[in-house]
Amino acid sequence: MADDPTLSPLDGRYRPLVSGIADHLSEQALNRGRLEVEVAWLSYLAASRVMPELRELTDGEQSALRALVADFGSEQVAALAVIERRTGHDVKAVEYYIKQALGETSLADVVEFVHFGCTSEDINNLAYARMLQRAISDVWLPAALGLVADLRDLALAQRDQPMLSRTHGQAATPTTVGKEIAVFVHRLDRQLARIQAQEYLGKFNGATGTYSAHHVAAPDVDWLDVSRGFVQSLGLTWNPLTTQIESHDYMCELFADLARFNGILNNLNTDMWSYISIGVFRQKATTDAVGSSTMPHKINPIRFENSEANLEVSNSLLQCLQTALITSRMQRDLSDSSMQRNIGPALGYALIGIVNTRTGLRSIDVDVEALTAELDGAWEVLGEAVQSLMRLRGLDQPYERLKELTRGQQITRERLQDFIRELQLPAEDEKRLLELAPSSYTGLAGRLVDFIDAPLPS
Repeated sequence: MADDPTLSPLDGRYRPLVSGIADHLSEQALNRGRLEVEVAWLSYLAASRVMPELRELTDGEQSALRALVADFGSEQVAALAVIERRTGHDVKAVEYYIKQALGETSLADVVEFVHFGCTSEDINNLAYARMLQRAISDVWLPAALGLVADLRDLALAQRDQPMLSRTHGQAATPTTVGKEIAVFVHRLDRQLARIQAQEYLGKFNGATGTYSAHHVAAPDVDWLDVSRGFVQSLGLTWNPLTTQIESHDYMCELFADLARFNGILNNLNTDMWSYISIGVFRQKATTDAVGSSTMPHKINPIRFENSEANLEVSNSLLQCLQTALITSRMQRDLSDSSMQRNIGPALGYALIGIVNTRTGLRSIDVDVEALTAELDGAWEVLGEAVQSLMRLRGLDQPYERLKELTRGQQITRERLQDFIRELQLPAEDEKRLLELAPSSYTGLAGRLVDFIDAPLPS
């Protein structure tokens, strides 16, 4: 048997890249999150003094509860696993784990208030919300912001570098390298704004969202207010209307935005791959790196290809999560429990995509000589400018005449300029067209780069 029996590349080859995601969205992180919610509820319930049967906790007891979470490591994971094998229920195992830990302390008299009024999903939904919120804010978002910052720097550095554009893969109106990169900055920034504004919802209302057990046990307590306060104390938005589960709609919103970010990034990857293949960018050689096992000359754009593959896996998972989590049969079914365990892999593959694109961007340079040579061989693209000015001056059939001159033909500077002189345009118009070259026919491309630093519309 192999020494490394890992099934997923996230736990093998890519583990160093996704360890931050695993810290927040692994099975161990889920149990730590459950533990955190359980002890937070006990502390909050005691501090609220809404039930005289539950005494206040001392500062030392509060610290002891927090230590249960802080000290939750491999030894504690193993102890919890033993309990779960006996109960066959993961959340109940956490409850018993806490009661066992508190049973021989000064908190022994309050152990039956652990998990008071709770259904499993009261604990799970809050744990997942906090885990996901932290995974995005602490790991995914810094990487995504770093990627966009890299692209912003590239756009600004190359704002005025002319290049031949391609529509349908064919030579078209010139642009600048900076403007084309700025398009991606602007697109990705819009998705980042949505992701950063995402609400993370939580519910805490019992077996079917009605507070029935709470109300019977303590009918004089304003359980709506207690629930709202507790959920908000965890940094989440309170959801007052649910079934047994929090409906996961906010997750689906977030996953759609993450998938859209991935899709835009993948568009960048395929464009960069194409630009490298036609010589817009050249790849930097690394002394010990090997591009091909048989062709020593090769430097392959593997970082962009790797990113592309991992983003596609991420989007497949994100799409599956969106489709599945939006639905729950009547008041509860268990399909969401299994489905949510794939949130970590979905974000893990997305993170790998970001890391590889950033690495790819650091390994390329703009090939100015190649861009200049390509522009010098594409005088036919000025046909657009010439026919536009002819239209303005009322000349007959401007488009058709330029089509006849340029379509499917290699046009030289001299041939185009001879055509311009034959038009008998006003001297100022003729001078402007004769001074025009493919490298200078970039319009306002350079100025457009400034929009990457303009505030996004609200």
